[in-house]
Amino acid sequence: MKPLVLSMLLTSLLVGCVNNQSPTGRGQTLLFSDTQMQQMGAQSFETMKKTEKISQNQAQTHYVNCVAKRITAVLPVQSQQWDVVLFESDQVNAFALPGGHIGVYSGLLNVAVNQDQLATVMGHEVAHVLAQHSNEQVSRAQLTGLGMQAADAAIGASGVANKDLYMAGLGLGAKVGIILPFGRSQESEADIVGLELMAKAGFNPNQSITLWQNMAKAGGAQGPELLSTHPSHSHRIEDLQAAQNQVMPLYTQARKQSLTECKMAHVK
Repeated sequence: MKPLVLSMLLTSLLVGCVNNQSPTGRGQTLLFSDTQMQQMGAQSFETMKKTEKISQNQAQTHYVNCVAKRITAVLPVQSQQWDVVLFESDQVNAFALPGGHIGVYSGLLNVAVNQDQLATVMGHEVAHVLAQHSNEQVSRAQLTGLGMQAADAAIGASGVANKDLYMAGLGLGAKVGIILPFGRSQESEADIVGLELMAKAGFNPNQSITLWQNMAKAGGAQGPELLSTHPSHSHRIEDLQAAQNQVMPLYTQARKQSLTECKMAHVK
């Protein structure tokens, strides 16, 4: 009976899924509600805060929070407070999770050397949340997991749910030993949406190109961890260069407002 039960469960999920459109008009299959994704994000972030060392550098923490505040202030929906944490690590990395959570590793500040470059990374990561990329990834993981369980049941094996799969789907695969990276189309969307966010927040979009050039130089031939599952930096830079004319008016308009400048903190 187990194959039949799993097949029925898989069918019910497919019937209940939401067909959505991404910011660029790409079709998305989403199995989870906003509430479910927020719960997953909150649980994963709490795990990160317990397992990773939180930075005690108040100057750097204030600086990171300043950039994050300006980025999140221009989001289309202002229904939540964003929890921003600076983790003490040499990793050149950052992430954002559904439910309003941003994690930045202090090593990123050695490569993103000014507020505009840090805003490039933060805008990109927040764009993943805005475009519901995590929901896409977790949905795929769920469907794949059910399919594998059904196959195991058919040959008499018992399927075991993998809790780490959900953290991987949220973009935290490197932390749990499972890599479930965002796809190239998702990364490209996050680049463009993130570029628009940083421009609307008054950060210079031209610096996005310099940031990814810095990324390409960091960490030797392989580059920093942030690039390990991302498209090639050359392709990314070309796309960002092509989008500059589109977003510069947003930046010009934003600079007419009174903005809090985020001063670069001293890096140890």
